[in-house]
Amino acid sequence: MQRYKILHRTYYNFSNPVQLGAHYLHLRPREDYELHVESLRLKITPTAKLLWHRDAEGNSVAIANFDTPTTQLVIECEIIIQQYNETPLDFLVSEYAVDYPFAYPFNDRMLLLPYMAYPEPETFNILTKWLSSFWVNGEKIQTFALLDRLSGHINHSLSYCIREEQGVQSAKETLAKGTGSCRDFAVLFMETARCLGLASRFVSGYLHSAPSATDYGATHAWAEVYLPGAGWKGFDPTSGVLVGTDHIAVAVARDPESVPPIAGSFFGEAETTLDVGVWVTQC
Repeated sequence: MQRYKILHRTYYNFSNPVQLGAHYLHLRPREDYELHVESLRLKITPTAKLLWHRDAEGNSVAIANFDTPTTQLVIECEIIIQQYNETPLDFLVSEYAVDYPFAYPFNDRMLLLPYMAYPEPETFNILTKWLSSFWVNGEKIQTFALLDRLSGHINHSLSYCIREEQGVQSAKETLAKGTGSCRDFAVLFMETARCLGLASRFVSGYLHSAPSATDYGATHAWAEVYLPGAGWKGFDPTSGVLVGTDHIAVAVARDPESVPPIAGSFFGEAETTLDVGVWVTQC
């Protein structure tokens, strides 16, 4: 078991006083048998009324409502977790799904259909053609090996970049540009897996990395694929590895645009600036 401390600070500054609308916070990690939230402290200025709930995909969401006009919004979240996912390769895929292709059983398929939707026809054609550059349709291969090859190919053939602007590139944009952020690579992996007939979803969270002068951890994104017998398994195409101890999932979604860490609105005429700091450290 590994303990991590996550500190996530967000500062919105406004040139004039504004009235804040509701803000939706995806900051609490997803708890399961691999991860336990030991403590969470959420500090918001100006004072907000918080309402917590779990959304349709089981993510913890806090809704912050404000009464006081302000020129600054500060959201500081400090979390300590216990992470048990130290042997990510310790799983068995059901016999019928070991080799690709396979078909999900009817009952599973009914639940997984939203995560299996093909992209629009142009993107589907682009991705299936791109697939042929590293896997020939009909080649005998294990399902996990094919997904691992896909993750590694994204990591080796495309250039990673940090994109500060909001939003996610489409899969065809990422291929056309040859570069993208972690969330762009996650979408490319997810859409390609769906073209293969596999259920895949987007994951937003945190990544622990060895500290340096400029890096103490970060928000991060990757993808998961549903493998019968093993469940949802995470693949990180940004680094080309299977998701493990250093990955801390916060929210999953069929649509990546629906789970930003913080989303909200304000009313008033003002220019805004945003500063974000994330630190993930062992404790």
